[in-house]
Amino acid sequence: MAQPNPLTTPPPGTDTYAGKGEILHPAEKHAFPPFETHTFLAQIVWLALAFGLLYYLMSKIALPRIQGILHDRATRLSADLDEAQRMKSEADAAGAAYEKSLADAQGKAREIAQETRNALSAEAETKRKTLEAELNQRLAASETTIRGRTEQAMGNVRTIAGETATAIVERLTGQAPDQASVERALNATAH
Repeated sequence: MAQPNPLTTPPPGTDTYAGKGEILHPAEKHAFPPFETHTFLAQIVWLALAFGLLYYLMSKIALPRIQGILHDRATRLSADLDEAQRMKSEADAAGAAYEKSLADAQGKAREIAQETRNALSAEAETKRKTLEAELNQRLAASETTIRGRTEQAMGNVRTIAGETATAIVERLTGQAPDQASVERALNATAH
């Protein structure tokens, strides 16, 4: 007969298997081990020792480290928040200074533009008045010249008209009219 395998075959007296293919029924019914009363005192002692050791380790090693980490973190957060507040204040001050300088520059630009507009307008007005005065002088001179030439031309026309009238009358009648009658006729037609 073959030797039973100690790894797969439980020792005699256990409540799992008795042998090949047979299910063993427990010879005795045992309670859940933590609830067995004959081991209760030992369990309480071990619980107290384990709890005490855990309490000691937590209070002396783990909790001080955690407390130090939390304190360092709170200190770093506080310093970072203070630094952020300081930087925000600086940024706000820089922004306000920028806005003020921008407003000042815009105001100065408006003033310069208005001054330039006024200067150009005054210069244009001066040039316009000068040009207008020069044109008025030229116009007056031209009118005087035109009037003089018109009078001269009219004088020439009167002379030509008188000569032409004398020539026509002489040709039609055969005799030259007297100068006084030609002057009277010219005066009557001129008005």
